[in-house]
Amino acid sequence: MRVLILGDVVGRPGRSAIRDLVPDLIRSEGIDLAIANAENSAGGMGVDIKSAEEMLAAGVHVLTSGNHIWKKKEIYPFLENRSRLIRPANYPAGAPGQGWVEWRGERGLRALVVNVQGRVFMPSQVDDPFRAAETILKEHGGYSRVVIVDMHAEATSEKIAMGWFLDGRASVVFGTHTHVQTADERILPGGTAFITDLGMCGPLDSVIGIEKDLVIEGFMSGLPRKFEVAKENVALQGIITEVDETTGRAQTIRRIRVPWNREDA
Repeated sequence: MRVLILGDVVGRPGRSAIRDLVPDLIRSEGIDLAIANAENSAGGMGVDIKSAEEMLAAGVHVLTSGNHIWKKKEIYPFLENRSRLIRPANYPAGAPGQGWVEWRGERGLRALVVNVQGRVFMPSQVDDPFRAAETILKEHGGYSRVVIVDMHAEATSEKIAMGWFLDGRASVVFGTHTHVQTADERILPGGTAFITDLGMCGPLDSVIGIEKDLVIEGFMSGLPRKFEVAKENVALQGIITEVDETTGRAQTIRRIRVPWNREDA
């Protein structure tokens, strides 16, 4: 099974790159399952129904998210009704939606996709992501040997720890949230493909997707400032990994950065 996993989609530029590039990537790379983190896809913070539907229509099969999933109230019922958009599983009981999805594709392919959120330097109202991931594996791991986990977290140490914690039990563990692609992709000894952060799908000439001058002014003044999504040098970032669906072990992992040329759109 070949899996395309894309980092945090930032605003309209990120969604446009998804729309124009993902269908070709699926064809050219022989992708069976495409996953993207959607939590910043609407205006740079949160996801609304239009943004989610746009990415799903482009060929993304599963949308994960993170701490910004609650920014747009309209997404609450969508989370309940559309299982292809999931939120971190370790929010308290009663939160809308669910933190996992049992995906089924062509040729009988299956995968369990899980979303958890870290606690270090993050909002503290979530439960332990390690125990949450373990519980989901116990309850739903029998669905497929292919298990894919989005660890949405700030601290690199917490994301790396999750990779080792799930080595041999998950096929792929990847980090999201920090928007900066790391160069540590590898297959761990137990057969789990891991990368600390996928990066983002959005404008690289920015500060993690936001207009750089506004962010610099904010740091220098110390005053609140309304941020705007940048527009220049847009690219998709993420990984392509190949997983043996009979064993659940990853065979390859490759980082990607695909530029989006608006003139070709």
